[in-house]
Amino acid sequence: MLQAIRDKAQGWFAWGIVILISIPFALWGIQEYLGVGAEPVVASVNGAEITERELNGRYENFRQDLRKRLGASYRPELFDDERMRKEVLQDMIRSEVILQASYDMGLRAGDQLVSSAILGIPSFQKNGRFDQETFERAVRLQGTSAAGFEERIHRILLSEQLSQAVNGTAFVTDFELKEKIRLQDQAREFAFFAVPRTKFASDEAISDESVQAYYKNHQESYRVPEQVKLEYILLDADSLSATIEADEEVLHGYYDDHLDNYGRPEQRRASHILVLVGASGDESEVDAARKKIEALKVRAEQGEDFAELAKSASQDPGSAANGGDLGFFGKGIMDPAFEAATYALQDGELSAPVRSAFGFHLIKLTGIKAGDVKSFEEVRDEVTKAYKRGEAERIYYEYAERLADLSYEDPSSLQPVSTTLGLDIKKSDWIGREGGAGILAFPKLLGAAFSEDVLNEHNNSELIELDQNQSVVLRVLDHKEASYRAIDEVKATIIAAIRNEQAETLAKAEAERLVGRLKAGETIDAVAGEFELKKPGAVKRRGTEVPLKLLAQVFRAPKPAPGEVVSGVTRLGDGDFAVFSLSAVVEGSVDSLDEVRIVQEKRTLSSFYGRQSFDDLVKDLRKRAEITLTQYESE
Repeated sequence: MLQAIRDKAQGWFAWGIVILISIPFALWGIQEYLGVGAEPVVASVNGAEITERELNGRYENFRQDLRKRLGASYRPELFDDERMRKEVLQDMIRSEVILQASYDMGLRAGDQLVSSAILGIPSFQKNGRFDQETFERAVRLQGTSAAGFEERIHRILLSEQLSQAVNGTAFVTDFELKEKIRLQDQAREFAFFAVPRTKFASDEAISDESVQAYYKNHQESYRVPEQVKLEYILLDADSLSATIEADEEVLHGYYDDHLDNYGRPEQRRASHILVLVGASGDESEVDAARKKIEALKVRAEQGEDFAELAKSASQDPGSAANGGDLGFFGKGIMDPAFEAATYALQDGELSAPVRSAFGFHLIKLTGIKAGDVKSFEEVRDEVTKAYKRGEAERIYYEYAERLADLSYEDPSSLQPVSTTLGLDIKKSDWIGREGGAGILAFPKLLGAAFSEDVLNEHNNSELIELDQNQSVVLRVLDHKEASYRAIDEVKATIIAAIRNEQAETLAKAEAERLVGRLKAGETIDAVAGEFELKKPGAVKRRGTEVPLKLLAQVFRAPKPAPGEVVSGVTRLGDGDFAVFSLSAVVEGSVDSLDEVRIVQEKRTLSSFYGRQSFDDLVKDLRKRAEITLTQYESE
C-alpha cells in the first residue's frame, strides 16, 4: 500500500496533496494547525492585553504573599478563589491604566534607574554587594527571567513617578491641621463598670435536643479539614556547611581573594544644626527656613561657638542638647543629601546650607576615621564561615540537580534518593492545607503535597525550591478526607458553649437594665452597686487604660450637653458587658504641639491627601479607558 502511494505521489496527485496541506497553513497559521494558538486573553486595556498566564502568575504570587502575612492563621478553604482572582485582575487593570497614563504624560524610567533599583535590592546581595548568580536564581524562583524581572521593575518605577508627581502637589491648610489635631487628640471623660457573664453562669442541665440543635447550627466549627502525612528529603545549604572542613592554607587563600570584604570603611563625625521644613512645605516656609539657616551660618563663620548655636537654634531633638553632635557614622546611614555634603568636607570645615527630607542643615565636620583592611587573625571566624557557606552553596546546587533527577527516575519511593545522596528521610505529622511548622508552612510545599500528581497518583513531587538555600522532594504517606467530629466527641464543648451563651444573654439584659436607670437620671455611682466602678478620667482616642471595644463605643457616643451625661452599653471581647457614662469631651489643640510634631502631622496629612488625589486620578483614568473583560465581569 505504501509503495502504491509512493508511486502515485507524482504529477497532479502530488500537487493536490501539497495544496490540501497548504490551505490550513495559509488560513490559520502553523500554530493553529498544530493546536498551539495564542494565549487566552482575560482582559484588555486600550488594546493592551492581559493574558490568562499573566493573571495566573500574579494570582499565585498574591496567594504566597497572603500565606506569608497570615502565617498559621492562613486557611485557604475560607477564601473564595474566584473572587480573589477577580480582585487580582482588577489590580492588574489598574496597574496597566497607570502605566499607560505615565507613558502618555512623557514619564520615563531609564536603564540606569532600573539597574540601580535592582542593585539595591537586599535579597540579591552577598556581603553587602550585588551578586549576579543570586539574582538569577531568585528571579527563577519567581517563575520569570532576568529580562522579565527588569521589565517588571521598569513598570513599577514608571508607575511610581506618576504617583509621586501627584502626591507632591498635596498641601495642608492651617484649618485642616487644626481640625485633625482637634479630633485626633480629643479626650473623653467617663466612668464605667463591667457586668461579668460569669455572675450569671448556671449548672442547669442541658437537654440532648439543645445539644443536637447547637451542633447542627454550628457544624462548621467542628469540621476537621483534609489532612496528609508526608515523608520528605530536605536539602539544606546550612546543614551542608557544617560538614565542610577547611585547613589554614585554604582559608588564607580565600582571605587573599576576598580582601575587599574585610575592609573597615571610612567613618566621619559631624555636628549639625537643623531648621525643620517638610518636603511638602510651601514656598514661604522653605524661604523662611533657608534664611534662618543662612543667618546661622554667618554667625558660625563670624566665630560663634557651633555647639552653643546648635543648643539654642537646632530643631533636632536628638542632637541639639549635645551641641548638634551626631558621633561617627559611615556611608548609607544618613539622608543622601546630608551624607554627600558631609563626605565632601575637610576636617573642621563648615558646609553650605544642605536641604534634606527633614529641612535645612548646617554641617560641621569634626573628625575622620580612615578605612583600613582587617588582618586575617581578626576575621578568621568570618572567613571560615564565608568559605564554608560558598562551598556549601556549590555542593547544594550539585545535589539539587541529582535530587531532582533521582526522585523523577523512581517516582514511587524516596529510598533510592536517600541511599544515593546520603540524605535522611523525614516524616511529618498530620497537616492540613493550612500547613504545619517550619518548612511545612511553605505554600509551594503544601501546593505540591495536595496536587493531583502527588496526592492521587502517589508520585514523588518535583524538586521544590523553598528559598535560595533549601529544596525539598516529598511524597504522601497517608491521606484523610475532610470530616466532622462526632457529636459525642464534642458534646462537653457544646454544653459549655450553650451555658456561656445563656450567661452572656443574661449579662446583656442586666447591663441594658442598668443603662435604663442611667438614662432615667440616676448617677453611675448609684447604679454600679455591687459592680466595680472605674473612673479613668480623660482618655484619648488611642488610650490603653480601658478595653478597646469600650473606648471605641465611648468615642462613637454623641458629645454630652453641659451638665448632662451620655450613657451606653457595649460587649467586651471576653463576652462581658460594660456600662459607661460619658460626662465631658476635651478637644485637642494645635497650640499644645511643638514644632517637630506640627511638621510630622502636616507631612502625614499631606501624604493622605496625596494618596487620595492619586486614587481619584486613577478612577478617572479607568472611567475614560476602553477596558474589555473576556473572562470576569467587573463588580
